[in-house]
Amino acid sequence: MSGELGVGVVGVNAGGGWARDSHVPAVQGLRGLRLAAVATRSQESAEAAAAAFGAGRAYGDPSALIADPEVGVVAVVAPVPAHRDLVLAAVRAGKHVLIEWPLGVDTRQNAEIVSETGDPGVHVAVGLQARLNPAVARLRRLLAEEAIGRVLNVTVFSSTMAFGPKVPPAAVYLEDPAVGMHLATILLGHTLDLTTYLLGTLTGAAAEFTTRYPGLVVEGTGERLTRVLPDHVLVQGRVRDGVPISVQVTGGRPPADTPFRMEIEGEDGTLVLAGGSPRGFQAGLLRLEQDGERVAVDDGELGSLPAPAVNVAGVYAALRDDVHRGTTTAPTVDDALRLARLIDSIRA
Repeated sequence: MSGELGVGVVGVNAGGGWARDSHVPAVQGLRGLRLAAVATRSQESAEAAAAAFGAGRAYGDPSALIADPEVGVVAVVAPVPAHRDLVLAAVRAGKHVLIEWPLGVDTRQNAEIVSETGDPGVHVAVGLQARLNPAVARLRRLLAEEAIGRVLNVTVFSSTMAFGPKVPPAAVYLEDPAVGMHLATILLGHTLDLTTYLLGTLTGAAAEFTTRYPGLVVEGTGERLTRVLPDHVLVQGRVRDGVPISVQVTGGRPPADTPFRMEIEGEDGTLVLAGGSPRGFQAGLLRLEQDGERVAVDDGELGSLPAPAVNVAGVYAALRDDVHRGTTTAPTVDDALRLARLIDSIRA
């Protein structure tokens, strides 16, 4: 591999947030990548982020970051309503892109992004990062090897502290369906993507989308709001070979108790993928067990990274290798569109 890729991150804040906790350490911890630039909503906050993270340049306008010749990869970590314009601007400028999931605010916008990003010389990776967890890679190999024989059934429980009865002021905007960032897109999306990646297409799905916390209180202000989006989802269906599966996704868990557990029962044993994180399992470490015993996994270059950065770093590493080798191993916009359509079909 040759040639260092300069990464420009749009939507990073020195004071906190997902980009600071995951994208910055991922870029800084991987060989062949360099944090070339950052962009935020103002020049002042961009300069603060650049100083905090050692980025080469700071921009209060994302279009200036995209135009920067030192930036080869644009990481879009801004809110979902901004995704479309940022991704298309980057692709038209010939830049590779890593874009967070959800891809767009709805399936129509997802399809539009897919139709505009077909240049084979420009790689667009989507942050469906649970796929790139080292334990997931090992689990996928074990399933391919039929390590537990014929799979009989699968149960999944996935939780997050978000979308509970209390809402931080900065997260109130997520309660607007038009924003496209809620439990049924974020956590359900990541959970279904991992499930189908490991076990095949979900068919015959029946689902319950419910709101267990209809009355909300804004933290610090006491303002009361009414939730119109689901904060609990139960999906039942079948995956490959007619294997029955049950998936439960829930919000509002205590920050210290946000478990994830996928149990795959086979004729000759059981595989369990477990973990959890306050932001959702996709933002944390995962461990693998076979018949109650821990299975060793190869963390490779991801092993030294902080927990929130590990899975995201897997996407960056795959994108880096795809750029240099002309391969397609990172999750793509086509994967994202299929996932959006799956969620639509389940909700319908």
